[in-house]
Amino acid sequence: MAGAAHCSLQAKRLLLDPKFEGYKLSLEPLACYQLGLDAAVAEVQLRDDQYTLDHMRAFGMYNYLHLDSWYQDNVYYVDQFGRVMNLSVTLDTALQKPREVFRLPSDLTACDNRLCASIHFSSPTQVTLSDGTGRLYLIKSGKRGNNASEKWEIVFNEELGSPFIIAHSVSFVKSDTHSLAVLLLRVEKDESDTKGSGFHVTLEWITIAEISEEGKCVHKYEVIKRRVLQGKSVPHYAAIEQSGDGLMIVSHKPFKFMESESDKLEENDDTKVLNEKKDPLYYWQQTEDDVTVTVHLPQDIIKDDIKVRFSPDNICVTLRDQPPLMEGKLYSSVDHESCTWIIKENKSLEISLIKKNEGSRWPELIVGDTRGEFIMDPSQCSEIAESLMHLTSEVMNPNPEKEKPPCNAQELEECDAFLEDGASLCRFDGDTFKVTHIINLGSNQYLFSVVVNPREMPCFCLRHDVDALLWQPHSDQPENMWEHIATFNALGYVQASKQDKKFMACAPDYSYAALCECLRRVFIYRQPTPLATVLYNRKEGRQVGQVAKQLVATLESNDPILGFQATNERLFVLTTKTLFLIKVNSGN
Repeated sequence: MAGAAHCSLQAKRLLLDPKFEGYKLSLEPLACYQLGLDAAVAEVQLRDDQYTLDHMRAFGMYNYLHLDSWYQDNVYYVDQFGRVMNLSVTLDTALQKPREVFRLPSDLTACDNRLCASIHFSSPTQVTLSDGTGRLYLIKSGKRGNNASEKWEIVFNEELGSPFIIAHSVSFVKSDTHSLAVLLLRVEKDESDTKGSGFHVTLEWITIAEISEEGKCVHKYEVIKRRVLQGKSVPHYAAIEQSGDGLMIVSHKPFKFMESESDKLEENDDTKVLNEKKDPLYYWQQTEDDVTVTVHLPQDIIKDDIKVRFSPDNICVTLRDQPPLMEGKLYSSVDHESCTWIIKENKSLEISLIKKNEGSRWPELIVGDTRGEFIMDPSQCSEIAESLMHLTSEVMNPNPEKEKPPCNAQELEECDAFLEDGASLCRFDGDTFKVTHIINLGSNQYLFSVVVNPREMPCFCLRHDVDALLWQPHSDQPENMWEHIATFNALGYVQASKQDKKFMACAPDYSYAALCECLRRVFIYRQPTPLATVLYNRKEGRQVGQVAKQLVATLESNDPILGFQATNERLFVLTTKTLFLIKVNSGN
């Protein structure tokens, strides 16, 4: 793509565990506390005209519980009276009722087409808040947490068009001026879309700056810049860089900047290429021992025109004196002296690569090259399913003599191994409106996002093969823009078996991951820990040094789960009338 750097996500092998043996169901009790709410959560049901999958993803699956990452164990929600309620936890056995910290000035029930109210914590002392009617509030909160009693003061309040929810916001200082950048998400009717859903998704990127009036000590905030991106799917992840200079989006379909004050899409070649469907340059298959690559050749090419150069970690294919047709670093090393190539009868070039590390599966052929298509045969699908069956054992000590360990009867199908083939991660520049970096995520299914450090961008978790890998964006490090910081072993496979899952989360210290279903059940997956007693794997005749535990909590409520947040010590689960606290880890 012209002007955009094609990148790839580089996993740290030291953070991967190829010998992970699966989660063992633990029956240890979890302390669970519950608080009855004075008033029900301000849940907004989807209307009859909000019938698309995008409406469901953006609003129907909305997380009504908001975690303040600047202060430990502080959560917020908005109730049906428009009150922003806060629960600050210091001691589980001395819980206090959620308390009101702010009340929305407007009557929420007066707006027929309103969305759910949304909150984002931009800094330790500032909050952005939407009432769901199209009005944005910037609030000076003072220091929050530990039941702080400072009054929340509105410093900016403006109607910004049709209803939206806040996707992200950041606070920064540039040229000695304090500014905030806020990302607003809308799903809007699209009259020109006659073949699709009839809707499009917009992300409005607003910059609000502090303006000081001459001769006055009063400081007020004004909107100084509005930019709009448009796409055809709700983004899985959308976040503004901490400097306010760029934007990162993970989405199934591409986004484009619109022309200023116009509904016409900018002809942005960088993003337009994402929509174009081209025939693959090559097809490839693999076994445990080798990789076979097939390239269709032009009719006039003969054997003498072809040059294929192998090295332990690279491949280069050229036709005549043209630029290389295929060139780059292979995903893993090969025995280059044993690699061969032939021309088949159907005028195709077939290349055989012999793997140096037998048994390993390659997720891609050439690192960062998205021009090929992987072909998986049915036998490989069933082999993968069999090899993963032990990962979701339902008993603490499954029979080690059994030839095939138990599973929850979920087989890995081809569609499960390669989800959302068109998903991509793009980085947009806020000044040029161009895509500067792009990653084709291919089979790396998006799972969830989490704030590990509130002074950094939110992390996102992707499925890599069977594992779930956590990535930290670094907008100020062009050579290491996405860093692999943690791995949740086999979570990618395990979560695929949970048909009723609604939310996923993890602790900021990576000590556990968790998911909840639409009703009652919460699943917790701890990182492997050393065993206090000696345990032997009798089948393989070796000692097991550590075990990863799965825990299950069942809530005493028949109300649907509306919110779900994780901290290092606790899980917070919100239903219509109750807030549950599950103690997962003990404090230091």
